[in-house]
Amino acid sequence: MLALFAVSCNTDDVENRPVVQGENAPVLEAPEEGNTYTLNPETLDQLAERFVWTAANFGEGIIPDYDIEIDFAGENFDTPAIIGTTNGVTQLAVSVNILNTALETLGATPFETATFQVRIKAYVGESVLHSNAVEMIITPFSTESPKLYLRGNFLSASGYGDGDWGDNTNPPYIEAEAFGSTSFEGYVYMNVPSPEFKLIPNATGFDGDYGDADASGASGELLQEGETNIKLATAGYYWVKANTDPGIMTYSATLTNWAVTGSGTPNGWPDGGAVDHDMTYDPVEKVWKITLTLVNGEIKFRANDDWAINYGDAGADGVLDFNDGTNIQVTAGTYEIKLNLSNPRNYTYTLTQQ
Repeated sequence: MLALFAVSCNTDDVENRPVVQGENAPVLEAPEEGNTYTLNPETLDQLAERFVWTAANFGEGIIPDYDIEIDFAGENFDTPAIIGTTNGVTQLAVSVNILNTALETLGATPFETATFQVRIKAYVGESVLHSNAVEMIITPFSTESPKLYLRGNFLSASGYGDGDWGDNTNPPYIEAEAFGSTSFEGYVYMNVPSPEFKLIPNATGFDGDYGDADASGASGELLQEGETNIKLATAGYYWVKANTDPGIMTYSATLTNWAVTGSGTPNGWPDGGAVDHDMTYDPVEKVWKITLTLVNGEIKFRANDDWAINYGDAGADGVLDFNDGTNIQVTAGTYEIKLNLSNPRNYTYTLTQQ
């Protein structure tokens, strides 16, 4: 009986509970319509904007929550990002970092100016009121290292997905040293007799593309207006480098074939005339492979039977260092050795004992 009485009381409470109804929507008073913002990673903690709005009215004594929503102009806030949230407070100071993070969540393109809309969402439970929408013209940023994507005639034949040129949605890329750098590099497999490509600062389309400055397509100089395709003489695995600084504008593509050498290999170091142990490229895994029986000693990876391009492991962490004097220590056994150069500036290797 007590249980039934308790249930009955609880049911009555729910049935008699007043439903919250929104009466007056908030009004977004700041920022002003059409303000322009260029966000900068050097000023992350500085104020980007102070959002100010009037209080929403859900009835006497009821304090709503507020979300500051942002979306691309014209999207009707179908999938907005939230810049910030308050409880009852009708203003919020937003830093450059917080605003830029919201734009990253939204999928805005770094360094590309776009028009967005912001509004205030006031809510108490399931009762919601929206403010007016205000336009903001914003250029977001990214602190990730810039990339240049390779689009060309070799993509589908080289394991980079279906289609070539603009039909391919998974092109390989070369990467800059760091945010703000114009010096790019990476390794790309081009399995067609006469590879041709352009370098593009986005994964889709050809906006801002770089090509060769000469009709031959082989000058080593980059050009953005009136350029031709970059053309290579033969298929192979290329070390591609580029510098897009306006005062430099150069590129190179060095054909490489990779091998293992060192005192831990059957042939030993090559300085006495020994032959390197050539690896085989696997286009499916995008790694170079070889199986060797090693002895206690050291190894390194080098290209083209020469020391001009070689990698050691200074940190003994599986991450390779270019032209580093630190050899890789190995112990006796038979190993499958893999060299992975497919992730620009993050080159790795593995030794798996058989």
